[in-house]
Amino acid sequence: MKRIAISSVAVLVACGGAWAQTDHATIITGEQVEAVLKSDNATDKTLQVFDLGGYQMSVAIVHRGKTAPATAASAPATAPAGPRCGLAAAPAGAAQAPVAGMIAHSDTVETYIVTSGGGTLVTGGQIVNGTPSAPAADVTRILNGPSCSGRAFGPFQSRVMKVGDIAVIPAGVPHGWTAITDEVTYLSVRPDPKKVLQPGYVNPALK
Repeated sequence: MKRIAISSVAVLVACGGAWAQTDHATIITGEQVEAVLKSDNATDKTLQVFDLGGYQMSVAIVHRGKTAPATAASAPATAPAGPRCGLAAAPAGAAQAPVAGMIAHSDTVETYIVTSGGGTLVTGGQIVNGTPSAPAADVTRILNGPSCSGRAFGPFQSRVMKVGDIAVIPAGVPHGWTAITDEVTYLSVRPDPKKVLQPGYVNPALK
């Protein structure tokens, strides 16, 4: 499987703050990234959250395995119990996403840089009767901030992503993967202008 060698991830911090550095970059080596990838079975792993003064930014490494073939399963007839997010009902005539579970992040943009493998990235539409992430959940505190997950309806863009490709996903846009025939691994850079992520977080594998 074609793979981009991750020699290092460099982040230049230019403003004040607990983790701010005004005279040099923070370097996360390729060896450290690999150590984080091997550290546990989690799919999405934040490497570090940086305080850039007026905003935060996190860098993560994400590894996803093979996906099942896409199906046209219908959405639940009624919403499950508990808090809901997104639309209460799908717009009339809106198509359903070819991904069973989509997710949208309220406050953080994501930039994906594919380093190995590939698959089809589906973006767009609106989540219907979604499930909000719990305040104490890792996705809320460490990964992406408040998020909404569930089936999505509407116009979608499906793009095959391969090694070297880059995707920028605005805050609030549902997204998900399908047609991963083997695996896909990608760096995810996440600006955090509202500072919703855990300040100063460092992945345990980097300590």
